[in-house]
Amino acid sequence: MRLICISDTHSLHENMSPIPDGDVLIHAGDCTGSGSLSALDEFTRWFGSLPHSHKILIAGNHDFCFERLSTDSRKMCEERGITYLRGESASIRGVNFYGFPWQPIYRYMAFNAREGELKGRLKLVPEDTNVLISHGPALHTLDYIPSQRAHVGCRALAERIEKLPNLKVHICGHIHESYGFSVRASDGLKCVNASTCTEDYKPINTPIIIDL
Repeated sequence: MRLICISDTHSLHENMSPIPDGDVLIHAGDCTGSGSLSALDEFTRWFGSLPHSHKILIAGNHDFCFERLSTDSRKMCEERGITYLRGESASIRGVNFYGFPWQPIYRYMAFNAREGELKGRLKLVPEDTNVLISHGPALHTLDYIPSQRAHVGCRALAERIEKLPNLKVHICGHIHESYGFSVRASDGLKCVNASTCTEDYKPINTPIIIDL
């Protein structure tokens, strides 16, 4: 199974690099810039038209429509053949995916959550999850912001990942500066920060391909 990973397109999807062929196209949040329903409409028309057999989307901290107009936003995805995951699982050809949009509090953004709430929600991630899609990164994994000289990922997420025995891939975005791919030496976990936009909001980072 070939996974094509993108994230943080911020309504600039029409200007990004061509998207490679694959079995499952995954967007790890911040598909819109404004968070409006009209911006989501534009994005889902594009995303839904792509030829990949399966398309998975989670929300990001800019995607306010998924919080404020959750029913309408979900319906829009479903009508266009997009699997929207908000603390939910989906199984494709025996591979189990889980979508987790929440991240540590940052300004007044969507899907902010305090540490206790994050831990509670992360307990619900099933142990048979093979591919975890979160908007934000785990602490110390593709989460570094050079201008702040700081790792800003989620500690609770990092702790939960350690307790998922069947996890093969973790896909995130959110921290544009840490776009990239790594493989953990201890267990081979593939980690992806698929942010399409750079820190200057230029949609020039290419989609990341993962083969399972």
